[in-house]
Amino acid sequence: MACRKPRRDIYQEVTDKILDFIDQGNLPPWRHPIRGRGTGDGWPKSLATGKRYRGVNVFLLAITNWMKGYSSDYWVTFKQARAQGAKVKKGEQASLVVFWKQYVKTDDETGEDITLPVLRHFNVFNAEQCADLAPPDAAEEVEPMAFDPIERAEAIVSGFANPPLIQHGGKAAAYYRREDKVRIAEPGWFTSGEAYYATLFHELAHATGHEKRLNREHEGASHVFGSPSYSKEELTAEFGAAFLAAAAGISPPTIEQSAAYIDGWRKKIASDKKIVVQAAGLGQRAADHVLGVTFETG
Repeated sequence: MACRKPRRDIYQEVTDKILDFIDQGNLPPWRHPIRGRGTGDGWPKSLATGKRYRGVNVFLLAITNWMKGYSSDYWVTFKQARAQGAKVKKGEQASLVVFWKQYVKTDDETGEDITLPVLRHFNVFNAEQCADLAPPDAAEEVEPMAFDPIERAEAIVSGFANPPLIQHGGKAAAYYRREDKVRIAEPGWFTSGEAYYATLFHELAHATGHEKRLNREHEGASHVFGSPSYSKEELTAEFGAAFLAAAAGISPPTIEQSAAYIDGWRKKIASDKKIVVQAAGLGQRAADHVLGVTFETG
């Protein structure tokens, strides 16, 4: 079944809706779309205190969890792991957590105490990066859910001309540009069918940047996690995914999470929305390419 050519105003409608969510300022934290093996609720937490992380840390740790396929919501510092009789596994990489700390200083001119906020940071590891550590959300393996393909979404995937290789397996999702390959968890591990296709659309949008397709900026040495170029590509891919979800008729269950994802990366780059508008345009081109749609310019 061939998917119908979407009306161009779908893109503007989705963009406006996402920007409206961002303007409201009350977006929920972005949530991991792949079900973990544990019993946690998906919100990153400190194992030492049991408290939830806040602000941009929620987004960054949730994204790391998703990319690495960790099933635990708990994070520890190197010292905290040792204090619990555990140790960080050899070769594991830490994730950055930032926070504001208030310092009291005496004003040189007035002699009064003033409070200054100072940005500090420290490194944390997911509980699964540690040996001999049993987090509260540890559990036995759960089984994947039954999966019913969504016809219009499947039509978009199968209609992608000259697509990347799509491999199912593991507990994460990623596009590997060098191999031109998407690796994604089996559909039954996702929280819903809509979440599976939205995630697959995100990775396919990344794939449109390959030099044999739209040839977006190459993922070179400077294209590291959290950098401006990395963040802009993530914004582009998520806009592309949001547009493809709209074309597949699965936009309502996914658009709020897309807005949370886009807002999270936006905050990594700048406070204004200029980068978001630019990424929306690139996302349109990515969605057009997947859909095989060409628009006249004039």
